[in-house]
Amino acid sequence: MKNQSVAEIFKSFLKNGKNRITSERFEVLDAAIEYQGHFGADELYIQMKNLKSYVSRATVYNTLELLVQCNLVSKRNFGENITRYESNLKKQKHDHLICVNCGRIVEFVNPKINALPDEICNEMGFKIESYSFNIFGRCNNSKACKHYKNKS
Repeated sequence: MKNQSVAEIFKSFLKNGKNRITSERFEVLDAAIEYQGHFGADELYIQMKNLKSYVSRATVYNTLELLVQCNLVSKRNFGENITRYESNLKKQKHDHLICVNCGRIVEFVNPKINALPDEICNEMGFKIESYSFNIFGRCNNSKACKHYKNKS
């Protein structure tokens, strides 16, 4: 295992939840935390198959849900009922711009936005657990947008 501490966190989570500890789950863990950027469960499954993995599609889907519960991976929905995941390791707080035409996701960091959730929670008497800020728009550059539709 490349990152023993992550493996130990996951192993402990599985034990505490009375889930089976299998090598396939740790293979999915490694693939998910090494994936660059956002990914769908099927994308991860295909990538693993291309690397000669024998992990089943069901194991990928089920393990991703466990990784979300364990807080090693975040689950996002950027519209159109498409679930995307991203590793929580080595990630700073960030937000997303999403093209509604091509689905391209651009991560960005803005200190003004980072401060807002805490301010709002303090004003409203809440203790923040997490937040998600997504801006939906369209790519300005039609050549960069895979599904640009010429709308007059």
